[in-house]
Amino acid sequence: MGRIALALAVLAAAGGAAAVLLKQEATATSASKELTQVWQIPAPAADDALIGSWLTDKLLIRASSRGGLQAYDLTDGKQAWSAADFTGSAGRGTVPCAMSPTLSAHGIGTVAFGKDGSTCTWLAAVKASTGKILWSTPLTNAKHPTAATTATYLQGDVATIVGENFLGGVDIRTGSRVWSYKARGHYCNAYDWGTNGTVLVADFCLDQKTRFTLTAFNGRTGKAIWRKPESAHSDVTHILSGSPLVAAVHTARQDVVRVLGTTGTGRKLAVGDDELTTGNDTGADHSVRLYGNVLVTPASASGSAVIDGFDTTTGAKLWTHRSAALAIPASGADDKVYAVTTSGSPQLLTIDPRTGRTVPVADLPMGAGQWSFTSGTVYVTSDGAVLELNALGTNGGVRLYR
Repeated sequence: MGRIALALAVLAAAGGAAAVLLKQEATATSASKELTQVWQIPAPAADDALIGSWLTDKLLIRASSRGGLQAYDLTDGKQAWSAADFTGSAGRGTVPCAMSPTLSAHGIGTVAFGKDGSTCTWLAAVKASTGKILWSTPLTNAKHPTAATTATYLQGDVATIVGENFLGGVDIRTGSRVWSYKARGHYCNAYDWGTNGTVLVADFCLDQKTRFTLTAFNGRTGKAIWRKPESAHSDVTHILSGSPLVAAVHTARQDVVRVLGTTGTGRKLAVGDDELTTGNDTGADHSVRLYGNVLVTPASASGSAVIDGFDTTTGAKLWTHRSAALAIPASGADDKVYAVTTSGSPQLLTIDPRTGRTVPVADLPMGAGQWSFTSGTVYVTSDGAVLELNALGTNGGVRLYR
């Protein structure tokens, strides 16, 4: 996320040394179940880009730069609704540019819109079951007239807005302000990053004795969890988990992935030469997950996509699995790691988060994954179906295998 201007606008109301188990098998064993493709939705345009998605027990809600915000029935793939309540918003833009990774307990999520898929001018709360826009709030004003990159996250009934123009929280039900970021001094530059539950801010204040700090804020309340003095600017390249807070931090001296404790210092993950990444290289990928104290994340090793498992208590890398993409389980699913193979005969499999051992769940038809499965673009529904999205329109749209 980018730089916050000197005076942020206030939101208006509206490790270890354990051995690594390298799992490289192509899972040649056939599964007891075989899935077939039951429906397909073509991409709206070749230059379409996935912004985000939600999955409920009945619907896939997909936001993209050319397709807008639409919902599809999981039974047959038919369009259930299309968000079109943009009264008075044409001048601000109606292209989705950010989407909360999750929905609230009441089935409400936040979506930001603008004139393109990368800069945002306003934020809305959307009812996932109907597509109804419940409220909206501007992300630009007289002091910050230029549309900028934005991200949005949910924690309980509070939605955080993390962007170049604004940083704060609003009530997901009403849009009213809950908290706003306040700089440490009068002459500060700040850079912000977020995830569900936590916001990180790296700042530089000319009028403060401690020039550089890195601070973690509670995304629900806006209260500082910890503040750590720094000798120079830190750049957060990825936040992999909000609780415990796990982040990849770049400084002039080093790149490190660290489990940040209650004081902002903590154990390093034994990443080695791997680079922990979002699987589809977009902000729409939220496949990184915690299973107890095991962090499971997409990564890149020697230029190839892998899945890594880390013990967040010791920092040890527990295992690496090659030729597979992480799948996002439906809400309420069990604690198994789901993945889809990306070489050989395509399969849905589970990975034991502690040992890395794999078990085939279902065989997929040979055409599956011809768009190249990537982490963050595969869901496993509550009834065991596999939903294949794609991050780019050039590779297709959506398929469901049941």
